Amino acid sequence: MTGARLQADKLCVELGGRRILHEVSVRAEPGQVIGIVGPNGCGKSTLLRSLVRILRPTSGSIHIDGVDVQTIPVRQSARTVAAVLQDVTGDFDLRARDVVAMGRAPYKRMFQRDGAADERIVDDALRMVGVGHLGDRPIASMSGGERQRVLIARALAQRPRLLVLDEPTNHLDVRHQFDVLALPAALGITAVVALHDLNLAAHFCDVVHVLDGGHEVCCGPPDEVLTTELLAQVYRVVASVRPHPDTGRPQVNYDPGAGERDFAGGGLVG
Repeated sequence: MTGARLQADKLCVELGGRRILHEVSVRAEPGQVIGIVGPNGCGKSTLLRSLVRILRPTSGSIHIDGVDVQTIPVRQSARTVAAVLQDVTGDFDLRARDVVAMGRAPYKRMFQRDGAADERIVDDALRMVGVGHLGDRPIASMSGGERQRVLIARALAQRPRLLVLDEPTNHLDVRHQFDVLALPAALGITAVVALHDLNLAAHFCDVVHVLDGGHEVCCGPPDEVLTTELLAQVYRVVASVRPHPDTGRPQVNYDPGAGERDFAGGGLVG
């Protein structure tokens, strides 16, 4: 798989007459991993849902490999872009293997059965997220983390060139968080990932976009973006940011005891 080039420019999204996203732009070169971070309600999920055409921006444009996504047939788009979003519902009486096989639908005619190549792709996708041994298990009987990995496997089975993930580490233990976030780089595909954990964003993302109140505060490499001042401004937390002694990536260390009193007048006290 090879990564797609993404260019989303000045996206505005309105829902219920209220503007949720204000001229947010995201660009990704093939194979880059782009992190979207920010506090609850900042617009991360809205941005991602716009990228995968669930929401249509009020203004702005989205191009993949130079082509306006609004001009691409849905089936063709699904061969390029795959997503795992929050609040996914569905028929969880299905086996894990059947759920992952849904990712092959963009490549098949109506009622066409899976062939040997499809079955190999499904097996590979299950294995890549560490649930190969659960293929015949009903997804309803799985833990939240196992179910999340099955949904990620379904996206991988689409063989996308752009992977959009909204909080993919939800329900995952530490080992599987690392394994899942390492997949885009290992596969050579482009990814846009919304994350709450800033240390994961710092380690796995090439570029980080920080949103707050639907606006983009800043973007750039993690070591330029994730600063003590930004964390105080956007997240209203006291934290230090230092290079990790082994990786050199920024490492955020919070002071959980610092409360709202430390932000009197809109900034840090002292």
